[in-house]
Amino acid sequence: MNKRQTGSEWEQKAADYLARNGMCIRERNFRNRQGEIDIIGTHDGYLVFAEVKYRSSPFMGHAAEAVDFRKQKQICRVADYYRLRNGYSDSTPVRYDVLAIEGEQIRWIQNAFPHVYSGGYR
Repeated sequence: MNKRQTGSEWEQKAADYLARNGMCIRERNFRNRQGEIDIIGTHDGYLVFAEVKYRSSPFMGHAAEAVDFRKQKQICRVADYYRLRNGYSDSTPVRYDVLAIEGEQIRWIQNAFPHVYSGGYR
């Protein structure tokens, strides 16, 4: 199985995990020219933008560490576009989550990072 297939498989498992734990999934793999967000949903009154990171072993580093500042900025830029395109106001509560998957273990990190302002769409 190649990396793309493996990633898609784990994104599906992550989406299933989120749904079982109360998230209403709105979209998956939302893309624009700025980048991609793996999962968009609503949970506990928040519009949630979730990044899925998978590592088969700790030798490749921890999954959550892969969501560095550059990736956070990219996710926030795409999230701003999504909110603008879909009519969400600036007062809509937003949360950025990470699903860190290591081996078979899924760890849902809610509110993993704050919004990173990039001077983008808002």
